Amino acid sequence: MSAANASSRLPAFDDFRYPDLEGASVFITGGGSGIGAALTEGFLAQGARVAFVGRSDATPFCDAMEEKYANRPLFISCNIQDIAALQAAIAQAREVHGPIGVLVNNAARDTRHTLEDWTVEQWDESIATNLRPQFFTAQAVAADMGGLGGGAIINLSSNSYMLGLDGYPSYVTAKAGIMGLTKALARELGPAAIRVNCLIPGWVMTERQRELWVNDKDLSECIDQQCLKEAIPVEDMINPCLFLASSASRMMTGQPMVVDGGRV
Repeated sequence: MSAANASSRLPAFDDFRYPDLEGASVFITGGGSGIGAALTEGFLAQGARVAFVGRSDATPFCDAMEEKYANRPLFISCNIQDIAALQAAIAQAREVHGPIGVLVNNAARDTRHTLEDWTVEQWDESIATNLRPQFFTAQAVAADMGGLGGGAIINLSSNSYMLGLDGYPSYVTAKAGIMGLTKALARELGPAAIRVNCLIPGWVMTERQRELWVNDKDLSECIDQQCLKEAIPVEDMINPCLFLASSASRMMTGQPMVVDGGRV
């Protein structure tokens, strides 16, 4: 099965309605590309007010979303390694859309490396991208969600830590840490009716993955290990995330939701 034709059916993510998400103030990290862009679109289709941060200009994406849904997302240029800038972005989103009721910690960087060639500076940079922001975004929105009577935080991890994949140990470490952070924050924030759950994708066929990592051999091996025998499109992350954000999952917190075609 080739990388080009592995995905045969795309889900209709806008067939499902979550009425409580209409008008909700949603903040997404890395919401202008890859899985994040799919999630931004999913929330816009529900009528949510979406703000997202990213490093690359997302104006064309925002234009397309506004034309499609008459609901323009707010793009804020931000390097999530800069916590002060990330906190300022959340404050800007709050000013425009109101108190944040849904936080999606999506942004990540899966740079490949070996144990031998990684420096202290590269390790710190990886953690500063893949784990540290999740703590400080939660810190920045907790008061908003408490004032709203509750909220939802969705942290994106990866099944790479569950499989113990090689080739990027700092990333795998961070993704395991996200699950630990999810558990800790669920306990910490539960009394304020703030739910914290972890969406764990498998190998999702984003544009970045196809450009950098996908090849026929590795993709075929991945699909062989999955129970469901097709590559995973980004659209398959939307409904699980919407479910975790909505009151449909109101008694779920501290939980992993694995969407990887049954690979783990």
